[in-house]
Amino acid sequence: MKKRVHFIGIGGIGLSALAKFLAKDGYEISGSDIRATEITKDLEENFGAKITIPHQAEAVVGADIVIFSAVIKEDNPEFKRAKELGLELYSRKEALKFILGKKRVYAVGGAHGKSTTSAILASLLPDTNALIGAISKEFGSNVRSSLSDEVVFEADESDESFLNSNPYLAIVTNVEPEHMEYYNYDEKRFYKAYENFLKLAKVRVVNGEDEFLDSLDMESIKLYPSKDIKDIEFILRDGEPFTKFKLKDFGEFEVFGFGEHIALDASLAILAGAKLGKNIEDLRENLKNYKGIKKRFDIIQNEPSSVIVDDYGHHPTEIKATLDALKVFKKKRNLSKIVAIWQPHKYTRTKDNLDGFVKCFEGVDELVILPIWSAGEKEIKIDLEDAFKDYSLIMADSIKRDGKRVLIQKDGKTIKSFDEGLIVGFGAGDITYQIRGKA
Repeated sequence: MKKRVHFIGIGGIGLSALAKFLAKDGYEISGSDIRATEITKDLEENFGAKITIPHQAEAVVGADIVIFSAVIKEDNPEFKRAKELGLELYSRKEALKFILGKKRVYAVGGAHGKSTTSAILASLLPDTNALIGAISKEFGSNVRSSLSDEVVFEADESDESFLNSNPYLAIVTNVEPEHMEYYNYDEKRFYKAYENFLKLAKVRVVNGEDEFLDSLDMESIKLYPSKDIKDIEFILRDGEPFTKFKLKDFGEFEVFGFGEHIALDASLAILAGAKLGKNIEDLRENLKNYKGIKKRFDIIQNEPSSVIVDDYGHHPTEIKATLDALKVFKKKRNLSKIVAIWQPHKYTRTKDNLDGFVKCFEGVDELVILPIWSAGEKEIKIDLEDAFKDYSLIMADSIKRDGKRVLIQKDGKTIKSFDEGLIVGFGAGDITYQIRGKA
């Protein structure tokens, strides 16, 4: 008889990936969330999951195992009922042990670029399973199933869950203090977690120009981007962005997307593939299958005079890297201006990185700031209007789509609309639904 696994918070990108993976592994799946989304609809229609909206205590009845997301608190009605029933109850972090424990895992970690690198690695290794924290446009999901016991896995440092990922191979793109509220603002503990993650792996591929990664005394394949990646060129094909580059003595590669960071992510994945014994010509060809990932430089409207982009960037380093690429894209497409719409994600992140956020938007023509997406945190007073006073700034409540226009909303009224130039939405909250007209 099939075991039934229930997921509390199944609509999240990480938990939904585990649900799909277990469904393909023969488990019966159910789950709940606070709202129905494209993800929950996909789980119902394509994976046979019974979805409960919103959370209800009785949804866990009949489950053998209950897995909950990091944002779920102990007062959640389903969490409480699962404990009362004595069900096996695991956090996402704890569940990784039994989900990945018997797999050969190629884990990708890092502060920035891990979703992109994971998706590229999955493209390079087409016969593997994949569990990533974003929707790969190549296979239209955050999960790909195969008969192999190999798994490309995006490993999360936010709660140290990457320590439960059982990595055979570990890639780390870069290390930068983030999610410090989890680490009690203890940088020593934060860096030690990364070191321990790398120690778990038999094969390590890292960015050697990251000061911390270069300092570690362990055998690793190190990429030094400034000398190993040459002749970077940004090109357009049918109005879409691609990056050409040469890697060491392996010759030229071409990858979807704009930016030196894209070349870096691809190079780490290529080096990992080569270390796993894959033919370099196969890797070069397979790289062409990578079509980008949803919500990363994600072009959702592509008109001659206006392009709308949805981007998950929610940290200053990520936003700056994307904006640098967007500035090149704007010039090549001869677009009139850049309008950035930012929905800050988490009060703690916004407060801890406020100076970085103020600097990272330099060069945009107009900046729209939406209310902070709390992600379950308690409110912290932050005067964003004062912090960004030197920008051409609009403080708004929300945005809407009206055909090819983006409407800026305040107090229930449209206060401005944008229908030309390069319009980009940044954030990890519900801005993706707003800018796509699905809010």
